[in-house]
Amino acid sequence: MLYRNVPKTNDALSILGYGCMRFPERFGSIDEKRSTALLRTAIDNGVNYLDTAWLYHNGQSEAFVGRALKDGYRSKVRLATKLPQWLVKNRVDMDVFLDMQLERLQTDIIDYYLLHSLDNDSWHRLLDCGVLDFLDAAKADKRIRYAGFSFHDNTASFKKIVDAYDWEFCQIQYNIIDEHSQAGREGLLYAAEKNLAVFIMEPLLGGKLGTDLPGDVRKIYQEAEIKRTPAQWALLWLWDHPQITVVLSGMNSEKHLQENLQTASIACPDALTTGEHLVIRQAADTYRSRVKIPCTGCGYCMPCPFGVDIPLCFELYNRRFMFDDHRHTWFTYAGRAGAAFRPSRGASLCRGCNTCVSSCPQHIPIPDVLKDVAGEFEGIKYRLFVAIARIGIPLIRILTLFYQRLHNRV
Repeated sequence: MLYRNVPKTNDALSILGYGCMRFPERFGSIDEKRSTALLRTAIDNGVNYLDTAWLYHNGQSEAFVGRALKDGYRSKVRLATKLPQWLVKNRVDMDVFLDMQLERLQTDIIDYYLLHSLDNDSWHRLLDCGVLDFLDAAKADKRIRYAGFSFHDNTASFKKIVDAYDWEFCQIQYNIIDEHSQAGREGLLYAAEKNLAVFIMEPLLGGKLGTDLPGDVRKIYQEAEIKRTPAQWALLWLWDHPQITVVLSGMNSEKHLQENLQTASIACPDALTTGEHLVIRQAADTYRSRVKIPCTGCGYCMPCPFGVDIPLCFELYNRRFMFDDHRHTWFTYAGRAGAAFRPSRGASLCRGCNTCVSSCPQHIPIPDVLKDVAGEFEGIKYRLFVAIARIGIPLIRILTLFYQRLHNRV
């Protein structure tokens, strides 16, 4: 296992981190025996960074990780989890969630604590709730060691958040497809210039860049002079960036774990040759040739007066066809563009005002295309999902308040 240091702290982290959101399951719950074996095997082979969150595995992940780290394993790792910011209503909620997470994880301190899934709107809402005071206080009383955030929005918003606090690290979605979307390469370099460690999520886009490849992409890898699996190509490309500290992988099989451990033992920065970069570029370009909408994510169409997140809608619609994958992109759309965890930003909000059309450098007939996006993602299943979320999230807030009052009595 190779390690890279966090710039501000010199903490040595394994370049391969364990993402704790895709453990093998049995009867709808985490398969504890198998998942514990996977996690401990990874740690025994040098993985020392574990990333979980409040909502992973429908709320099961944190408590499972706490149990799996018994028998001395907690002391061998840096543990990361995240504030579920969409459930936070005020400053007190932040402490309540953190205290509950410490209990779930059976630990006195969380090494790397993130504000989960920030965008411009959620960031400003958290600022109004006093999140910077919360982070300072949690560091001061040693409930968390280092503060960071995970991010899903555009580069401009990313830079504003980077500049707003003395973060030790950040977490972005970055891979051979996402080089110029969300925070993108520009954001990666900006964070590195500010001395932040950069952790990478979705390096294989939920496994899509490693399995079930379109035939034209598979052919490019098969014809390459150096024989590697698609996952190895994608991971080595990431680790070739010296600005990247940790790449997270949700390894849910023994085969994938062993392959990733082997790859992480040879992945040095700036090691890929020009020819190897050409192979990866050809694969990425082939994926992009499958997109339906020529949107570059520039954001000139924003803000929409009716609240549609146009670049996000187009990004997910394109990915549905890029990977021939409706299921995964539907869930992502429901969570990020839908009204599951935040006010709806979905395509069906469009009222055809055409304000966005004249601003689009690509001359996309945006209202017409948004109808296609809504037709693809916003059927009966979507409306049912949103209705359940609107009931479930207030219920969680009520249970959190109950816990807070009970905890104060104790």
